[in-house]
Amino acid sequence: MYFDAFLIEIEQLGINSVGLVAIISLFVGAVVTIQTALNLENPLIPPYYIAIATRESIILEFSPTMVSLILAGKVGSNIASTLGTMRVSEQIDALEVMGVNSASYLILPKVLAAMVFNPILISMSMFLGILGGYVFGQLTGMVGPEDFIEGLLLEFKAFYVTYALIKTVVFAFIITTVSAYFGYYVKGGAVEVGQSSTRAVVASSLIIILANYILTQIILS
Repeated sequence: MYFDAFLIEIEQLGINSVGLVAIISLFVGAVVTIQTALNLENPLIPPYYIAIATRESIILEFSPTMVSLILAGKVGSNIASTLGTMRVSEQIDALEVMGVNSASYLILPKVLAAMVFNPILISMSMFLGILGGYVFGQLTGMVGPEDFIEGLLLEFKAFYVTYALIKTVVFAFIITTVSAYFGYYVKGGAVEVGQSSTRAVVASSLIIILANYILTQIILS
């Protein structure tokens, strides 16, 4: 039962977010590249610095943090509203009457699914963000393919990817647990379910921003 629930949550919380993350990552990578190129028009600055700026921006902050904030809105509201609806319609009470540990059965698969699949989403976001910068850099003529690849490989630190994935796992745990808390303990009716979804998204976003600061201080300092 738990494994089946885990697979369902992988689809609902992870696979269903692939399209959104892909589109946003492609165009943000393009925007970062174009804006960097426009601000580095000094002939003394080599053009491969555009790729370095794109790479660092995407890997260090945009993919792990900004995409997680977007997922907090999409996934977090889904979790809070789903659990809230089950609570106010007494489905959770029915599970407990049957002797099922409702918190474990309903929340644990969501937490595990997000912590397993979100790093895959973020890795895809990193790749597509850099790919978007590469493609649109060529289309606009602002940076050539040789310069972009040179900057992409120059002084690359593989640990930055590890750092981003560590943040992703922590953020996935925050999104699912905070949203589940607000949904699981909601009281009232449909209006309160909507309010709990809003509070879940706001709380998750604030905690992610705080956790981002703390993790950066601990891991990179």
